[in-house]
Amino acid sequence: MEVVANPNPYFITFFIFENYNMTKKVVLGFSGGLDTSYCVKYLTEEQGYEVHSIIVNTGGFTKEELKQIEAHAYALGVKSHKAVNAVKNYYDSIIKYLVFGNVLKNNTYPLSVSAERLSQALHIAEHAQELNADAVAHGSTGAGNDQVRFDMIFHIMIPGVEIITPIRDLKLSREEEIAYLKEKKVDMNFDKAMYSINKGLWGTSVGGKETLSSKGMLPEEAWPTQVTRSGSEEVKLHFEEGELKKVNDKKFEHPSEAIQYLQTLAGPYGIGRDIHVGDTIIGIKGRVGFEAAAPMVILKAHHALEKHVLTKWQLQWKDQLAQFYGNWLHEGQILDPVMRDIEAYLETSQRNVTGDVFVQLLPYRFQVIGIESRFDLMNSKFGKYGELNTGFTGDDVRGFSKIFGNQTAIYHLVKTDANGKV
Repeated sequence: MEVVANPNPYFITFFIFENYNMTKKVVLGFSGGLDTSYCVKYLTEEQGYEVHSIIVNTGGFTKEELKQIEAHAYALGVKSHKAVNAVKNYYDSIIKYLVFGNVLKNNTYPLSVSAERLSQALHIAEHAQELNADAVAHGSTGAGNDQVRFDMIFHIMIPGVEIITPIRDLKLSREEEIAYLKEKKVDMNFDKAMYSINKGLWGTSVGGKETLSSKGMLPEEAWPTQVTRSGSEEVKLHFEEGELKKVNDKKFEHPSEAIQYLQTLAGPYGIGRDIHVGDTIIGIKGRVGFEAAAPMVILKAHHALEKHVLTKWQLQWKDQLAQFYGNWLHEGQILDPVMRDIEAYLETSQRNVTGDVFVQLLPYRFQVIGIESRFDLMNSKFGKYGELNTGFTGDDVRGFSKIFGNQTAIYHLVKTDANGKV
């Protein structure tokens, strides 16, 4: 900076004061955990940023926990803190379509964290726009999917805004982060911080030393929901056009509330615990534990209802589109316009997906007992599979079988003739 001489000393004083107040503002996606706590300290004390934290609640926090996180943020040194209740929006814009599509990544994982990160990224970007921030920051490591999801959405939503990622750029281990925060006299539960836990409406992921290798199960104490129920319990799930509206005749104003209620019933059985192994966006394979009692019960119950009320070709095409939708969502491509096109199909496919599904809950497992629906295509008026047919005769079947297999019969006859065989 070049300072021009001026006989008035107050001019120089004022000029310096102006530059002093031009501290850069950064919006930080904040959870209150180890990574984002490190980010606050590093950005404020090492980099001199004015940090504005935001937590996007996608169903993983109670009111009391949000108050504690806010207090923790201010204790760390943030300039401002905002809490966004995104639960209903998260369901309406993402989860609803995961249910419609019965989406399970690699037939295992209900995209718990994958989905919520997209919702969080969109809200963080909006907050950065509101504050006219110079930069946006997140606590992702350099070895996972979240870094791509956050970065990509920020590039699309707030182009030109600097993206700061201390954990990724400094290649920090959890042990190094803990040592740094202890040195800064930060008061938090570092034992709990040994596991990376991300809780949301659509399940909870759990990462720790056991998931860093190809073998090993998380210890019982690492699971956020402990098993406290035994025996069995039957629940009735009522769907209306594909959405869960009632549980045991208890009606909810919004499906997100039904999901949360079902979680309180199924979670204590230890249902929905598993280890997911999958391909990351960056090309390496990853392993993560998760518990998702309500999502797993809902997806299997919804699919069971669909198999009764949708036609063969509705199911086939929906499965194909839903698989792509889930994979593309996992890659962070929620803003791709093709997603709106697929969502339109998924929505129309649900017009007859209405009825009750009966599910038996047991320790560590559940069973779909059956369904009741006025749209049930398994209707005795048209016959009973393996027992009775009322729609056609045996002669009809003989003729149909000849026609149905005619193309293949022609192929084999031509093949035989071409090979010179009788």
